[in-house]
Amino acid sequence: MITLMKHTAGRTLRPVRMDIAMLALVAFTAGAALVGCGTNKIAPEGTLSATKEVLSATQETSSNLVAEGQRIFRFDTFGDEQFWTDTLRLNEVVEKNVDPTTALAVGLKVDADVLPPGILKKVDLKSPATTVALLKMNAIVGLQATVDSNNHITRLGITCALCHSTVDDSVMPGIGVRKDGWPNRQLNVGAIIALSPALPADKKAVYESWGPGKYDPRFNLDGKNTPLVIPPAYGLAQVKNETYTAEGPISYWNAYVAVTQMHGRGNFSDPRLGIDIKQSPDMVGPKLGALRAYQHSLPAPPPPAASFDAAVAERGRALFGQACSSCHVGATGTDNDSGKLHAAVETGVDGAYAARTANKAYRTTPLRALWQHPPYFHDGSTATLADVVTHYNSVRKLGLTAQQQRDLVEYLKSL
Repeated sequence: MITLMKHTAGRTLRPVRMDIAMLALVAFTAGAALVGCGTNKIAPEGTLSATKEVLSATQETSSNLVAEGQRIFRFDTFGDEQFWTDTLRLNEVVEKNVDPTTALAVGLKVDADVLPPGILKKVDLKSPATTVALLKMNAIVGLQATVDSNNHITRLGITCALCHSTVDDSVMPGIGVRKDGWPNRQLNVGAIIALSPALPADKKAVYESWGPGKYDPRFNLDGKNTPLVIPPAYGLAQVKNETYTAEGPISYWNAYVAVTQMHGRGNFSDPRLGIDIKQSPDMVGPKLGALRAYQHSLPAPPPPAASFDAAVAERGRALFGQACSSCHVGATGTDNDSGKLHAAVETGVDGAYAARTANKAYRTTPLRALWQHPPYFHDGSTATLADVVTHYNSVRKLGLTAQQQRDLVEYLKSL
């Protein structure tokens, strides 16, 4: 166990206990899918200096560094209020139109740890004023707001936790204890963005088409629309490249998302994508090391007790070794650590998103906590693990019987 510091409504720090294991990533990294074999192609890291990943293991696991990374992950907007407030004017929409019931319906989560005892029984969950009060006490996961003395939202921004945290629903659905690193598959990012009065109708239609748990991290750059499922942000400390298409390591993608998607104030450059953004002051780069340390501390959650048949899973383990382990290699479960990428045609998945990226191909996804985050594949096109196995049994011509497929599914549920 390690003692971290946690923000409360008053923005003071109090200790909280949590297990620290060297695992994870952040925004829009890989989801979960079995991937076929491919050819060697080492993905360059881009030109961002922060992608060098120079922290030593000792530095990375420092309790102070991890605690600072937790604060950044949960509460730091990187100055993105300039976009969400000044450009999209979502502060106006939230203050006037978003009551807690509506907020929960679009997948926003409430941190029960900062709520006064019994408060939910005393407030009107159909009133936008209650949402403002929740923001004032810093209770809505992934949103940061400045509220003046007249209870007007003057500034509104988002954090990493908006997409990559959820809650345990211990109070009610959508309200409970934070679970950092878990993808918020109920979050309808597109519907939230589409609330903006500053967007034209054609863009609103695109955002509204995504649905819960999906987001397109390139739409604002190339105007194309192939949304991805929001992936977990845990269990990837030893994985070389984050993202479905392996453009770079964790700090590369953290910077990409913070600067180009969250619209924080910072620097990001990748000539492969034609992106070169420089802003001063840089409110992103100096925080990447601590953010990475916290993300790497997030363990993949174990499967719930009795959620799979251990004897059947053991048979599935042997089948996995025969049919899947040539690509899902070793402890990390991905051959991308050795530089391999896979053309969409090899795996039978849609290649439209890969065509928009630097590498034009997909990496083998590390398999962790598969029980926790359906749907599967980068685009969420496969609903269950049984569907995943059926897909690859056909595409890869594995020749598995129906019983063997069930055995393999049971093993995947145990990861």
